[in-house]
Amino acid sequence: MNHSKLPDTGTTIFTVMSQMALEYNAINLGQGFPDFMMSEELIALVNTAMLKGHNQYAHMCGVPLLREKLALKAQKLYNSHINPESEITITPGGTYAIYTSLTAILEKDDEVIVFEPAYDSYIPNIIINGAKPVLIQLQYPGYNIPWQEVHEKITAKTKAIIINSPHNPTGAVITENDIRQLKQIVQKHKNIFIVSDEVYEHLIFDGITHQSILSYPQLLERSFVCFSFGKTYHCTGWKIGYCIAPPALMKEFRKVHQFNCFSCASFVQYGLAEFLDNEDAYLLLGNFIQRKRDYFQKLMAATKFKPLPSHGSYFQCYSYKDFSAENDMDLAIRLTKEYGVTAVPLSSFYQSKKDDKVLRFCFAKKEETLKHAAERLSKL
Repeated sequence: MNHSKLPDTGTTIFTVMSQMALEYNAINLGQGFPDFMMSEELIALVNTAMLKGHNQYAHMCGVPLLREKLALKAQKLYNSHINPESEITITPGGTYAIYTSLTAILEKDDEVIVFEPAYDSYIPNIIINGAKPVLIQLQYPGYNIPWQEVHEKITAKTKAIIINSPHNPTGAVITENDIRQLKQIVQKHKNIFIVSDEVYEHLIFDGITHQSILSYPQLLERSFVCFSFGKTYHCTGWKIGYCIAPPALMKEFRKVHQFNCFSCASFVQYGLAEFLDNEDAYLLLGNFIQRKRDYFQKLMAATKFKPLPSHGSYFQCYSYKDFSAENDMDLAIRLTKEYGVTAVPLSSFYQSKKDDKVLRFCFAKKEETLKHAAERLSKL
């Protein structure tokens, strides 16, 4: 093929590192998926839905009962009045919801502000729609948003800003001050949309409150807010999520959605609709995952790696600048081959391959997995 729509895009770093982990029989702390069992109750509910015959196409926007339950959840958690009929669409995963949001609004030569290090789907999503990513680096080591630079980089062509909290890959979270800054921007620039990646909404630690765009009507009226059941219920392989947006934006979102995947697995949606009644399953999730972060951090104290702050997500970044000058990709490969532990180099989340000597580890694993990994890393 002479012309590629994504000429600079290769295989994702997660695929590369996971393949290498398999090859060298390494403990894979690279890709963000749990190695422990998901809820047996949820499995049973989905199984029952199949046996009841919920195996044909679901409604294009998602099973109505599931959307009603999600609207109720948004009301309880964020005091947000969401119309399940016109403002929620069920999607095959959070990444798909982000792609569809961007495709619904972007036109050729539009600009989208992206904060780096960035989850790896954002930039290809922008480019494939003929738009241009405008890259702003988060401030190392806390990975805070430099708002002054955001103001400076907004132009007449700026169509959207992508935010992600809790943040992948760093575990940073958005604060009330960040929300204030965002409000100032949308007040001043009336044509800017927000795409908010909140797939880790419940994986937030240290008593911090998740700053969802759903809590702020002034921001929500111009936002697509994207979520993931896979991250909330430890079933990443189910690939199911949803998007919430005001009616006019959701109308455009659904135009793209209906001619792409049309609808998602019906039996999974019926099972999830029932399971949402179990509020503890998501309300206690932050504490459960925080214990894993704390346990891993304690184990990693016996290694040469230094932890950077992580207040959410499945991930914690660790610095190795005190003991090695090698680039992060080389170290990640060496750890896999020689020590049997796979991490992801943080430079792979930057277009410029910026290297702060940092690796990202996924701690959403069984305790024994984390223990074996730390034992191996302590030999470095």
